[in-house]
Amino acid sequence: MSWNDVAFDWNQVRAFLVASEEGSLSAAARALNQTQPTLSRQVTGLEQSLGVTLFERGHRKLQLTAAGLELLEHVRVMGEAANRVSLAASGQSQAIEGRVRITASELMATYCLPRMLRKLREQAPGIVVEVVASDQVRDLIRREADIAIRHAQPGQPDLIARRVGFLRGRIYAARSLLDRVGMPCDFDDLRKQDFVGIDDTAALLDGLAEQGLELHLDQFRVSSASGNCMLQLIREGLGFGFLPMDTGGLFPDLVCVLPDRFNPPIPIWLVSHRELHTSRRIRVVYDLLAEELGTLSETLG
Repeated sequence: MSWNDVAFDWNQVRAFLVASEEGSLSAAARALNQTQPTLSRQVTGLEQSLGVTLFERGHRKLQLTAAGLELLEHVRVMGEAANRVSLAASGQSQAIEGRVRITASELMATYCLPRMLRKLREQAPGIVVEVVASDQVRDLIRREADIAIRHAQPGQPDLIARRVGFLRGRIYAARSLLDRVGMPCDFDDLRKQDFVGIDDTAALLDGLAEQGLELHLDQFRVSSASGNCMLQLIREGLGFGFLPMDTGGLFPDLVCVLPDRFNPPIPIWLVSHRELHTSRRIRVVYDLLAEELGTLSETLG
């Protein structure tokens, strides 16, 4: 290999890659925690080093030139390699200190994680935790999180997944709503009621049908992609809704409806990257979460 032929700066390459992926210099600057002028200078510096123009100027949205498109594929490979280097280095860390990023659904992150993290603080005070509360699946391979609590088994071979227990799904309604429409006695009574939906209500309907509950899309007159927002919509009496019983049971203004008829299991998967799983600090957090989530599962029966 001719090392003298490598005449560019990795930081400039990274700026080009992130700008291409994000679609604008401002979004790329935010992603890299930089100012837009700094990132723009890095992209310009790369163009000067390589002697090519990477982006068409004068457009609101970044547009790659033919040269930029050709280089992008090579730069993506470099980015993935750099990411693997970072992962390997993190995996060799044996200090019980440093940052660990945990992602979980909004409801799990809000109502279950805090008491678990209090115990972690007592056992390993040197660990700094960042909680990514999101109902969207985060990419562990791209380091959007170190550990994920999910409700479906991941399919990526580079991830380690352990099923640590189950929650139970239940139907809940506000007491104020039940005062108006009455307590349902069976599934037929629910086919005339309003419901609170999620971002993918069509998929929800398929899952409900598997449980014997046949509903129609027009019954879902309000919906939200946010778990916390959905919870508040249910509490306001805007419709019946579906919640894990560990969350719904926290609110005295909510009533569990037909628990003997509707009680599906919700698996709890604890997920980490294969290389990160060798990091001592991440292992400590992973093991504590596995124990606490398992205890939660046993409590709910």
